[in-house]
Amino acid sequence: MSDGAALERFTRRLGYAFRDPDLLARALTHRSAPGANNERLEFLGDGLLNFVVAEALFRSRPGAEEGELSRLRSRLVCEDALARQAERLAVGDVLILGSGEHKSGGFRRASILADTLEAVLGAVYVDGGFDAAREVCERLLADAVSQLPDPGLLKDAKTRLQEFLQGQGRPLPVYEVSAAEGPPHLQRFTVRCRLGDGPETTEGRAGSRKAAEQDAADRMLLKIGEGSHA
Repeated sequence: MSDGAALERFTRRLGYAFRDPDLLARALTHRSAPGANNERLEFLGDGLLNFVVAEALFRSRPGAEEGELSRLRSRLVCEDALARQAERLAVGDVLILGSGEHKSGGFRRASILADTLEAVLGAVYVDGGFDAAREVCERLLADAVSQLPDPGLLKDAKTRLQEFLQGQGRPLPVYEVSAAEGPPHLQRFTVRCRLGDGPETTEGRAGSRKAAEQDAADRMLLKIGEGSHA
């Protein structure tokens, strides 16, 4: 278990005091560590978070259609967004990892941070009930909800590129993997995006083929003057 001072700082940032400290310990225990891990609590927290965010968006965006609400929710509960929230709470300081995962920097890995945050939210639900869990979720995400852009801007880059080209009667772009480097658990993909009726090409790089395609599409939108690279 992490030291008591770090754990106290974490629960203070979280804004919730656990009645059952063993439940919190389980929520912070990655599957690489011995003993009971947080995967079941992560499953519960994922469902809880999706509902609370859906409810908040339903109430705050009365004019938004279903597809727009879905895109807004995805923006709030995606891995990167949850990892940023976990970093604000300093989840990495209280994570319980196996020695190998710790040495490889698991306490900084976005996927682990995001999953652990979901597990902690699941543990709050088990420990204090739905109202307590909803309050914690809403407080953590309040700033992110208030800063959401227009849902029309949240279409992914591949969709925006496709819609732009279709609107001009042009063929769809082609995506090709040009490189895949590194060990399986840390692979980096390079994907080339090529327009079907012109010489323009771009390359995107990311930790998955799908994300690399999105990066290449985003760069293509920039190149043809129809987007802004994040």
